[in-house]
Amino acid sequence: MNENTLSAPHPANAHPARVYNVWLGGKDHYPVDQEAAELAARANPTIVPSVRANRAFLGRAVRHLTGAGVRQFLDIGTGIPAAANTHEVAQQAAPESRVVYVDNDPIVLSHARALLVSGPEGHTDYVQADVRDVDTILDAASHNLDLSRPVGLMLIAVLQYIKDAEDPWDVTRRLLDRLAPGSYLALSHPAADVTAPEVAESMRIYNERAANHASATPRTHAEVKRFCDGLEILEPGVVTLTRWRPGPTDAPDDTLPMWCAVARKA
Repeated sequence: MNENTLSAPHPANAHPARVYNVWLGGKDHYPVDQEAAELAARANPTIVPSVRANRAFLGRAVRHLTGAGVRQFLDIGTGIPAAANTHEVAQQAAPESRVVYVDNDPIVLSHARALLVSGPEGHTDYVQADVRDVDTILDAASHNLDLSRPVGLMLIAVLQYIKDAEDPWDVTRRLLDRLAPGSYLALSHPAADVTAPEVAESMRIYNERAANHASATPRTHAEVKRFCDGLEILEPGVVTLTRWRPGPTDAPDDTLPMWCAVARKA
């Protein structure tokens, strides 16, 4: 499915999952998404390397959580499937891992059903819902995940789509409240205080082309750290993407404007 084969009518607004797909080099998007992605990347050239570093952070975080014994993952804001999805990384280390993906884009749903296929020992499922619909997400996830046991809650580059007035910190807290002690939060979030002028301009360009519910808000280090209130933040803390437990061949790049962290619920 690509911009030449998707059925008409094309949407009037860009969608985060499809814009992200452009930045990852995929073909599952519409012209409006292509335009938003290209203009935003022109204003902030760190976007594409940030998206790739974000995908690498996801992999490192999932590998860490499976090493800590986590066998269940709730991945909200899945996006259109690309290489090294959560279940692929988790099941490579622990084949019995169970993963529930959540996104609000019907195009993501069509891809998820076809491509997010579990190995025989584990399980994957998909829920179409918005990150703000906490009860809907958790009720649906509970059919496939045992919420009385630890869960890895993956909020990777999704919380920026919740406006301050909608209280993304409360949304995160309510998601965590129903998860068992020993669960983890893994998150990444665009930074408002790293290469700030470029981030602000790229966000302005993207928001002009996005639907109102999909506009994005970058946040400061302190604001991102608030998502981990009441949790034990793992070392090295809230850091830029390439600083979170890099591998021996990973080069640090503090110009990439995204914060990330992994934290444990006691």
